[in-house]
Amino acid sequence: MVVETDHHGFEAPAALGHPGRAGLPEGASTGPDIGERLPDFELPDANGHIVRFHHDRGTSKAAVVFYRSAVW
Repeated sequence: MVVETDHHGFEAPAALGHPGRAGLPEGASTGPDIGERLPDFELPDANGHIVRFHHDRGTSKAAVVFYRSAVW
């Protein structure tokens, strides 16, 4: 396995030209801005029960982290 390092210092077992390592195209959406209110959404929890983001957190604060998956 060959591990290559990109100009950001990220090492991955994929060639630098591999599509999985490509950056986002110009103008691509990167998600909400910091501090921007998220739209309401529903997702299942670990037990399969539906959680509604705004409704179920009530007045509690929340941090939502978005990340791109790694190249494996």
